[in-house]
Amino acid sequence: MLNYKNLSYFFFIGCFVVGALTASSYSWAASADKNKLPQIGTSGFSVLSVDKERLIGTAMMQQIRARGGIINDPVLIEYINHLGNSLVKNANDVNYSFEFFIVNNQELNAFAFFGGHIGIHSGLITTADTESELASVIAHEISHVTQRHLARRIEAQSRTQPLTLAGIVSGVLLTMINPAVGMAALSTSMAASQQFGINYTRGNEKEADRVGITLLAHSGFDPLGAPNFFNKMLEKYRYTSKPPAMLLTHPLPESRVSEARIRAQNFPKISVAPKLDFELAKARIKARYEGDPEYNINHFSSAISKGQYAFLAAARYGLALSYFEDKAYDKALAILNDLLQEDANNLFYIDALSDVLIALKQFKQAEKMLATVNWLMPNNQVAALNYANVLLEMGNLDASAQVLQDFLLVSPDSFIAYDLLTTVYRKQDKKALMHVSKAQVMALVGAYTQAIDELQTAMTYADDLPIISKRIKGRILQLQDQQEKLKRLN
Repeated sequence: MLNYKNLSYFFFIGCFVVGALTASSYSWAASADKNKLPQIGTSGFSVLSVDKERLIGTAMMQQIRARGGIINDPVLIEYINHLGNSLVKNANDVNYSFEFFIVNNQELNAFAFFGGHIGIHSGLITTADTESELASVIAHEISHVTQRHLARRIEAQSRTQPLTLAGIVSGVLLTMINPAVGMAALSTSMAASQQFGINYTRGNEKEADRVGITLLAHSGFDPLGAPNFFNKMLEKYRYTSKPPAMLLTHPLPESRVSEARIRAQNFPKISVAPKLDFELAKARIKARYEGDPEYNINHFSSAISKGQYAFLAAARYGLALSYFEDKAYDKALAILNDLLQEDANNLFYIDALSDVLIALKQFKQAEKMLATVNWLMPNNQVAALNYANVLLEMGNLDASAQVLQDFLLVSPDSFIAYDLLTTVYRKQDKKALMHVSKAQVMALVGAYTQAIDELQTAMTYADDLPIISKRIKGRILQLQDQQEKLKRLN
């Protein structure tokens, strides 16, 4: 099966990359006109232009990838980006394409940072009762980005003390992912100001609530999803000593909940039917990333027998995945075949059935199914990656490489694609291309020096491959240019 949880070879460089990026990539001093403070709703361009935000956002995303913890699961990536972009298309002041990703963490948290990157903890998805509740959190984070709250916060801070952005960004990144650790890091690098952090000002939060709820309603979701989810968090953690990460980074006084409810009630009532894909995503996270298989089998079996589900299909899907994780492949196969009879093009089911058929070594059946799906949905990541994987398992290396190469033309940041392609090239004994593919992975976690080393190694195997040799040289120049752009931020 595609190994979504632990990709094969590149996270070993994570600690090195994070240190290198923090020390050098962000070591430019924040300076600004101290007589001008940004107003709510305006952009703070004197410290960070949109282009700089994109560059820093890319580097921060590389840090997060290097640390690990992102769920590299094409089905869930497809779901969360479809949901996120259904909101983005109705947002104002969008300056860049957005990237949504899921962090494998059961804490309730979500965070946004430079360049349109938005992370959602898996626990937040499984806690939401409706897709409107989940969408309300994502809409709120989109609003922090479109209103440029983080850039304006850093600009305001730069006027009060001579801090380098290195300490700010490093602490901000940690705070978004792990508030307890991140706040300590911010306190260390910003001893003169204990007020600063990723936790936004009261004005920022109100603005993100206002813009986010409007965005929610204009995107066809129930605007009451926002106050409902706020209230759920308050009730759940009212008497606990340890609030969830999201309440540390997004303070939630009761007045804010009531204001959000009043604002949401100003919109026409929107009745949103339960969404199967939302329930399938929740079931997938629980079965593949939470708990042990035996517990999950009991959980989904009990839900089915007691009728405790939003969709029977989602509960059965969760049970099939739990059987798969328990290596009860025949039981999983029977359920998934039935589900596909009801919904033949559902990518959740197709992905799971692909894994089961490969585990049972029924490669021809898997190849036939995936060839059809890939033809119907060309370069869809679920179809393409599973198709390439089964071709690889069958030993059809040329066809597998072609599928991956075509997919990477439209999705150049896919870890899984490069991981598979590296394996294909290794089996083909195409050493130059294998090192090029490894270099691409290292570049995606910001390890430019190691990536360039891999490319230079690739050059030693490309003497009789003039076109590939030229491409390698061009890629080395590209990576060197990216390094220089980061240095010029000093």
